[in-house]
Amino acid sequence: MKHTFNVQGMTCEHCEKAVSRAIRQLDRTAEVQIDRAANKVEVESTQAAEVLKQAIVDEGYTVSP
Repeated sequence: MKHTFNVQGMTCEHCEKAVSRAIRQLDRTAEVQIDRAANKVEVESTQAAEVLKQAIVDEGYTVSP
């Protein structure tokens, strides 16, 4: 399934890697695309949206609807 999240607080490449790593720890085969300028994270994964959202929040970022 494809999920799109609005993620606040990503300011650099390190932030992008942290978010990608957190998602891939839940699903190794997840496809993650990040558009930092638009605050968008798109994830193609078998994991539920809430699980992925929580992984991003646990990294210290705010996910808005």
